[in-house]
Amino acid sequence: MAEHYIPENLPTHIQHFINGEFVDSINGATFDVLDPVTNQNYATAAAGQKEDIDAAVAAAREAFVNGPWPKMKPRERARILNKIADAVEAQEERLAEMETFDTGLPITQAKGQALRAAENFRFFADLIVAQFDDAMKVPGSQINYVNRKPIGVAGLITPWNTPFMLESWKLAPALATGNTVVLKPAEFTPLSASLWADIFTEAGVPAGVFNLVNGLGEEAGDALVKHPQVPLISFTGETTTGQTIFRNAAENLKGLSMELGGKSPCVVFADADLDAALDSALFGVFSLNGERCTAGSRILVQRPVYDEFCERYAARAKTIVVGDPHDPKTQVGALVHPEHYKKVASYVEIGKTEGRLLAGGGRPEGLEEGNYIAPTVFADVKPDARIFQEEIFGPVVAITPFDTEAEALELANNTKYGLAAYIWTQDLTRAHNFAQNTEAGMVWLNSHNVRDLRTPFGGVKASGLGHEGGYRSIDFYTDQQAVHITLGKVHTPKFGTDDAAKTDA
Repeated sequence: MAEHYIPENLPTHIQHFINGEFVDSINGATFDVLDPVTNQNYATAAAGQKEDIDAAVAAAREAFVNGPWPKMKPRERARILNKIADAVEAQEERLAEMETFDTGLPITQAKGQALRAAENFRFFADLIVAQFDDAMKVPGSQINYVNRKPIGVAGLITPWNTPFMLESWKLAPALATGNTVVLKPAEFTPLSASLWADIFTEAGVPAGVFNLVNGLGEEAGDALVKHPQVPLISFTGETTTGQTIFRNAAENLKGLSMELGGKSPCVVFADADLDAALDSALFGVFSLNGERCTAGSRILVQRPVYDEFCERYAARAKTIVVGDPHDPKTQVGALVHPEHYKKVASYVEIGKTEGRLLAGGGRPEGLEEGNYIAPTVFADVKPDARIFQEEIFGPVVAITPFDTEAEALELANNTKYGLAAYIWTQDLTRAHNFAQNTEAGMVWLNSHNVRDLRTPFGGVKASGLGHEGGYRSIDFYTDQQAVHITLGKVHTPKFGTDDAAKTDA
């Protein structure tokens, strides 16, 4: 194995950012941050506790109530959002290096994340300038219009897969709409999140508008969810954590947007463009090391092309380059953390009892240390198998045959999850009808995971609560206040007068 690349000027200690200043935890608590290639500690991070969350929320609340941010004209905020985008683009190489080092994602895939993060800020800068609110008129009688107002302090809890880009998905609309924020990034990957502080400050975001508290989910995350002055929680992560957040947010009736786990089907009919379907089905589960919520990790293939598909899929999977994340030739890097590696490796062993192993099945040769798992393919997987039903979140795929369209639909919907689905067929009528009957928040027909920022992003069933993306993000991060005005004579029942009986109620 080539010498492991380490980016220059890596911090050895990562702090919180509260009210415009970098600070340690009040009680001095820290946690170790690991490099997934060697599993060695390369830094410590401040471990946020309840009192640190309290300080961050107090700063965010002060900035919301008395600061200029919520009262700025949309164009003024948009200029700052575009400056943020410029800064992100200018740091693309540095961001990619840090993201790859921190997450184990291949460098060629990490490079695109910075540009996607910048685009999120540009998109919402455009959207808030173009935003208009409803007005309803009854000529000569009344007019009703809507005030759209920022809600307050938004608590943003983000995951460790593509962390910088996924943080931007929440930060951009929350800030664009005039809210202030407290960001709690995933504890496995705090490195790139620490860059936001300087980016925002230099772009002109006032102190207290953006606050960052690192820490464990059960400490910092829990305190943020329960804080009575945080009316909004946007969370991306695992389903059982989402259920805990749902319970803990109930007492204060918080607004919730949660994008949770997935076990998305990729359905390949016999009439599909098999070459295109293979390309998508391989990339869809093995890109980002398989650590992606929308991974098509259950591949359902119609019987006439099943054997050919399995053979070609496994042959391609065996040639996928696994190696150091910083090597441009690498297609699958190291999983994010040894805890996660153990989980994925345990599913590989389970799979050996539940399916026919066609490729992978363990650690690749020549990679004796680090969190590496070879792209693993199981065929003939039954729908009650754990590797069919449970989210693995790694480079592991289950392939299952089907005969009829009805059977395919039953298999596709046969999990508790409902985030995404991919459907490959040349039959246009079948494609649209099958998509409509699929229990998934997002469906891709004869295409891969392309994203239009105007469309809703989210899942159904155990895959989420609510949607973000485009105007749906604007809706989530704002209150809509209806104002009613009577234009003609006011007709009100005259309670407490002699005329009351004569008045129509």
